Amino acid sequence: MGKATGFMEYQREVPGEIQPLDRITTWNEFSIPLDEEKLKLQGARCMDCGTPFCHAGRMLSGMASGCPVHNLIPEWNDLVYRGNWKEALKRLHKRNNFPEFTGRVCPAPCEGACTVGKDGSPVTIKNIEKSIIDRGFAEGWIAPEAPEMRTGRKVAVVGSGPAGLACADQLNQAGHTVTVYERADRIGGLLMYGIPNMKLDKSIVQRRVDLLAAEGITFVTGVEVGKDLSTEELMAEYDAVVLCGGSTKARDLAVEGRELDGVYQAMDFLTQNTRSLLDSGLEDGRYISAKDKDVVVIGGGDTGTDCVATAIRHGCRSVIQLEIMPKPPLTRLPGNPWPEWPKVLKTDYGQTEAIRLFGEDPRRYQVSTKRIVGDESGRITGILTVEIEWKDSGQGRLVPVEVPGTERLLPADMVLLALGFTGPEDGLLGQLGIQRDERSNVKTAEGSYSTNAEGVFAAGDMRRGQSLVVWAIREGREAAKEVHRYLLKEPALV
Repeated sequence: MGKATGFMEYQREVPGEIQPLDRITTWNEFSIPLDEEKLKLQGARCMDCGTPFCHAGRMLSGMASGCPVHNLIPEWNDLVYRGNWKEALKRLHKRNNFPEFTGRVCPAPCEGACTVGKDGSPVTIKNIEKSIIDRGFAEGWIAPEAPEMRTGRKVAVVGSGPAGLACADQLNQAGHTVTVYERADRIGGLLMYGIPNMKLDKSIVQRRVDLLAAEGITFVTGVEVGKDLSTEELMAEYDAVVLCGGSTKARDLAVEGRELDGVYQAMDFLTQNTRSLLDSGLEDGRYISAKDKDVVVIGGGDTGTDCVATAIRHGCRSVIQLEIMPKPPLTRLPGNPWPEWPKVLKTDYGQTEAIRLFGEDPRRYQVSTKRIVGDESGRITGILTVEIEWKDSGQGRLVPVEVPGTERLLPADMVLLALGFTGPEDGLLGQLGIQRDERSNVKTAEGSYSTNAEGVFAAGDMRRGQSLVVWAIREGREAAKEVHRYLLKEPALV
């Protein structure tokens, strides 16, 4: 695949970016694509490694190793190297319904498992993926392809995130009549409102939604199943129901002062910002603004980074990001060998922007929040933190222990809680009598997507817990196979 000696002849090269101080004045994507010749050379770096771990898609040490949707990576790398872009697009779509999403927001577990990366720099798989799909749309190679025949079976998909859209796409192409219900005012779930525009432009999401609609999928927005549409009506109307509502119950912070004005959940902050941006270019003021505020983001993951970048674009006075875990190493430790996901320090776009704007990395590691402080009016004024060490509990696990004398009061006008999610919401699942597992996710049998309720299936974060967009796409595809068998008692979809 690629050029046999390409990985020795060519160095890894990634797309350029608009400079941080320039891009923070807009909400636009900021990647500068490589030209075609450079992309061919990057494709040439894909070696004929015999066993391509890049598309293995398995769990190692609790993390994804390789692509969960089993993208045919060596094949489309080779096709790009040879200039056969149209065929590369066909191979890319063979396993991935939405490469324009994963090519932008996926952390690329494929690259972490790349054989070239074992002793050098991995192939730029994610960038090549994005380049193929973007060229496909630009060249007009992607057009609606409605199924030639309909089965007469009707399926409702509840939730329009990546799992719901992938499931709907697969079932629609199999000839079933699919309706997707979304309680928000726009289709896309976390793709639309959970990820900021500069990371995933919403026109990219809408373009795919419009394509799916042209292929026959019906989208219904502003309807919450279980409230606006009863579960009895849903079950009577459809032959099967797939629950793809996500893991949306946000983890809270149980400390004194949590109730003070100025403390927000990250998803409320990000969702309101994107909705206002799309509705009015932020002119309507219907969002939580960080302008001229000292912002503290609690949580070191992708959502925390998105909060940092959003606050900067609002014009915050300062921003600090607190992380309770230790600072990752610069290179793999012995206990984190290839092809496991490399648990190493990465500086994402939000931190890069903060460094250029404020002169220092906003992240503070091994820091715990003790109390949120406010004034007499109930408005937040600061956050009391303490440094922690991770020590053996004596029961085989590490626990955080406060370091004496390290308490510090950070000034803060706004605190954003980016602490992840604890599971799906209760309402609809309770009405349907859906069983839950020990983590409160929808319970299904091993390797199955069917719930205890007849004709009801589940996929995505609602079933597996908070995870990656690429895992959600895989879940949606796999659930569609099971629904298809249930409806027609026929072999699985490809």
